[in-house]
Amino acid sequence: MKAENANMFRLSTKCALQLALAAGLIVPAPFVQARAQRHEHSSAPVSPRLVQVVRDSTKQYQDVNAATGAGYQQFLGCVSGPDHGAMGIHYVNFPLVADGLIDAQHPEALIYEPSNGQLKLVGVEYIVDAETWLKNNKGMAPVLEGQSFQFVDTPNRYGIGSIFELHVWAWRDNPNGAFVDWNDEVSCGGQ
Repeated sequence: MKAENANMFRLSTKCALQLALAAGLIVPAPFVQARAQRHEHSSAPVSPRLVQVVRDSTKQYQDVNAATGAGYQQFLGCVSGPDHGAMGIHYVNFPLVADGLIDAQHPEALIYEPSNGQLKLVGVEYIVDAETWLKNNKGMAPVLEGQSFQFVDTPNRYGIGSIFELHVWAWRDNPNGAFVDWNDEVSCGGQ
């Protein structure tokens, strides 16, 4: 099942990449601006509403068994930062990734920190295939509750096609901001 979902994700991102390359001759200004801002550390104001929506809609996933029962599957191992911090272990709901939609109450990935053989929910990640999103949204980068998504181009360290993503550290404070990719308060050391 995991291999089947990974193949579905790879195929959809491959198609997305091909279309993105074809459409690359015409790049709308908002998309160019979103690319220029990717993976910056920001002290952007926290959207209390989005953090609260994430907490309310994911509290049942404090236990990773509830997440797997709801269709979330581990994707890769624990992701640590290139120069600081970490993200943790992502549990991805591949049908949510493939649907091309963003719903604040249904994040595509749940993020857990390993600690002494246990997994602790620390945040979520919203993920959407870049090509699909741009095609269906007049070339505008996604925004959720006032928070702009980051663009992750391909090739990337995850071996997936181009995506837009937004982290929300709803269950673990991030000194760099609630929507920054890497969290200095999360570690992969407790595996």
